[in-house]
Amino acid sequence: MTSKFTFFFLLFFNIAFSQNSLPLIPQPKTMQIKDGNFSLKKETLIVADEDSFEAQYLQKAIQQQTGLQLKIVTASKADSKIILKQMHPIDPYWSKERYNISISPKELIITASFNQGAFAAIQTLLQLIPLDKKETFVLPCLNIHDEPKYTWRGMHLDCARHFFSVDFVKKYIDYLAMYKFNTFHWHLTDDQGWRIEIKQYPKLTEVGAWRNGSMIGHYNEQRYDDKRYGGFYTQDQIKEVVAYAQQRHITVVPEIEMPGHAVAALAAYPQYSCTGGPFEVGKQWGVLDDVFCPKEETFTFLENILTEVIALFPSQYIHIGGDECPKIRWKNCPHCQNLMKTERLNDEHELQSYFIQRIEKFVNAKGRKIIGWDEILEGGLAPNAAVMSWRGTEGGIAAAKQKHYVVMSPGSHCYFDHYQGDPKNEPLAFGGYTPVEKVYSFNPTPKELSTEEAKYILGAQANVWTEYIETPKHVEYMIFPRMMALSEVLWGTSNPEKYADFQNRMIQHFSILDKKAINYSRAIFEVTAEVMPKPGGKGVLYLLKTNQSPIGINYTTDGAQPTNQSKVYSQPLEIAKSQTIKAIYFEKGTAKSNITEQQFHIHKATSCLVSLQNQPNGNYTKGGGFTLVDGIKGDKAKFGQHWLGFSGTDLIATIDLGNKQKINRMEIGLLSSPSSWIYFPKKITFWVSEDLMKFEEVKTFSLEEIQKCNGQITVDCDKKNIQFVKVTVENFGTIPDGQPGAGNKAWLFADEITVE
Repeated sequence: MTSKFTFFFLLFFNIAFSQNSLPLIPQPKTMQIKDGNFSLKKETLIVADEDSFEAQYLQKAIQQQTGLQLKIVTASKADSKIILKQMHPIDPYWSKERYNISISPKELIITASFNQGAFAAIQTLLQLIPLDKKETFVLPCLNIHDEPKYTWRGMHLDCARHFFSVDFVKKYIDYLAMYKFNTFHWHLTDDQGWRIEIKQYPKLTEVGAWRNGSMIGHYNEQRYDDKRYGGFYTQDQIKEVVAYAQQRHITVVPEIEMPGHAVAALAAYPQYSCTGGPFEVGKQWGVLDDVFCPKEETFTFLENILTEVIALFPSQYIHIGGDECPKIRWKNCPHCQNLMKTERLNDEHELQSYFIQRIEKFVNAKGRKIIGWDEILEGGLAPNAAVMSWRGTEGGIAAAKQKHYVVMSPGSHCYFDHYQGDPKNEPLAFGGYTPVEKVYSFNPTPKELSTEEAKYILGAQANVWTEYIETPKHVEYMIFPRMMALSEVLWGTSNPEKYADFQNRMIQHFSILDKKAINYSRAIFEVTAEVMPKPGGKGVLYLLKTNQSPIGINYTTDGAQPTNQSKVYSQPLEIAKSQTIKAIYFEKGTAKSNITEQQFHIHKATSCLVSLQNQPNGNYTKGGGFTLVDGIKGDKAKFGQHWLGFSGTDLIATIDLGNKQKINRMEIGLLSSPSSWIYFPKKITFWVSEDLMKFEEVKTFSLEEIQKCNGQITVDCDKKNIQFVKVTVENFGTIPDGQPGAGNKAWLFADEITVE
């Protein structure tokens, strides 16, 4: 352990005990600090069943953290001992994951009725013991009574887009155990790769596990390499991972995608498609059109696969995907159309429901249940299915009201493939902006549900989709420290109003991650910024801050690299002309953050009043109409918080310039990212008015014209006495077959409306 960490740890224990706060994540349900200390030393004994995995796990973990080699004994009268005490499970007080910890000067007692509770207690205890090599460790005397709120506390990992070794998957499971997660959602099949050995169908891995190239850069760039890429897990390896997780009381839920996201399987067995192929394992990310055809031989194929999957995974739930299934092949397939007539199905959505219900009946017959993404609600939900709600919380709310169990996983809070800091300083990510504080603010139980309906919320999980995540270190970077925030949310002890307390505990865990060589994001240290309208217009106010200290930010206004000798930030900066601001946070002369850089383009509409006929939604609402006139242009390569997003609705913005004046040019930025269901609008029209009573059309741009200029629309005009500018942007509408997100409402992304 470094001397710096030792100092902070001792300082914390000397001061924070009295504040009833310890660096525990998730924070226990109840905790009482008492007088006195317990000494952990080489003479300390572990009193437990010698064959107990929990006792052996604790023994090994303490040795790894401290170097102390404690003995396990069945009984002892020694003055220093750790006792694993098991209560009778008949007592209703003792739920499976409930535990108590009592620490007195001579003994540390862990009490639980089930091994799950004892294991959770061990994770709490290990957080009290610093990573250091010395002879004695002083722990505070205390009482902890603890149990989780939610029964599904999950983390997901996509091993289809990028493949990760068994060793790393085990390490990932260890990370879950550290923070008391109990479910590992293992995404094993997709268009870009089939990762699980199925003995009856060997070509699934011989062919489906390998692709002849991958996308490089962002989806929008449409660039590819030609490197053969792939890998798969043998059934023995699957058993090894499942057993490893079971010992740590983590349930592994496999995901076998159907009826969509099936191209890797169809590349191996094209006869189960609508067209007969041939197919190639997907090179590009996103959604591909070819899906399983709902014919009897296809169901036999999938049932045989699921039979082998169920034999490998003892989980109650089997995840069958069910999301983003294009219907174009079904619409043009004679078999599908005849099946719809025979089964009296009104449309292809009901055909998908028919497909899911067929699979559910089979899985139920095997004594298991299915869970799927919220698209399985469309066309009618299978009778016993659980829903994983990812497109917001609406699907989960609808399912809970229908008395179906729900796992909340909305993209707004739980997609850990999103940026967690300023995209300029982050590795390439899918998009969006989900910082730690936002994760911590999440409430898995929507207020729209009654007390009875809320019982159907099993919990939540974070998803790690790996299109842009190729290495284990990158996975670690994307989950840490956000999974710490989610762990406390799911344990039920989070309090967004006391985020600063959580952050203080979280930062203390960074030293532990450093010691364990776990990569993590330091985005919380970066200088963050907020732009506000400047009263009276003519510029904006630029507010800089960090989560660490109100002082210590140095900045420049000429684009030069800041140093600790640069201007010291003390109050909001008035930005009245176009310029570039760069800022860094310093502690004792040492830079602690990356550079925060922002270019401003100040124009006649900057900070002017903007009226929106339709409000933005989703993860892209920050700033409202002001975002369109804040002097900041959205980054098209790394779209994030500087864009306004409209799902299925038009952008109609009216800007009041404050007084009548001459304008020469207007401009707006629009974004296209089909893989994220973001499409250029059908058309855009610029209007001007003297008095808000009558608007004159300046120019209309068609979709073709918008595409030609890649969404950067500029119109020259020579208009005098203009006070009002209006821009109407018509949403693309329903995404057509053959395009990513087919059948769903398109997103419209717009940014800075420039008036000069």
